[in-house]
Amino acid sequence: QVQLVESGGGLVQAGGSLRLSCAASGRTISGYHMAWFRQAPGKEREFVAAISANGDSTYNANSVKGRLAISRDNAKNTLYLQMNSLKPKDTAVYYCAARVMTITTMVTTYNYWGRGTQVTVSS
Repeated sequence: QVQLVESGGGLVQAGGSLRLSCAASGRTISGYHMAWFRQAPGKEREFVAAISANGDSTYNANSVKGRLAISRDNAKNTLYLQMNSLKPKDTAVYYCAARVMTITTMVTTYNYWGRGTQVTVSS
């Protein structure tokens, strides 16, 4: 089993940047498709971005295109989310997730989850 731990969240002003990391242990992530999801207070968890196991393919939610970018370093067993031009509506707990089968954007299809890291964007 793979264990995931997110870090890098915090408080940032609108227009600022953050880089989230998701460190994996237990298994190498090279065999997993991975994704970022987020959940704002009172809302359902939603898809942000996904990346294939070898890093060749990425997918982004329309709401974050051009501002948030997912990447991975399989040698470091780490997933990243670079967030630029942050907006107050980006405020949420951000979770990384992993799955073995085909890459998807659906929350319920991911088997392994971290505990999340809080991102708060002030206006």
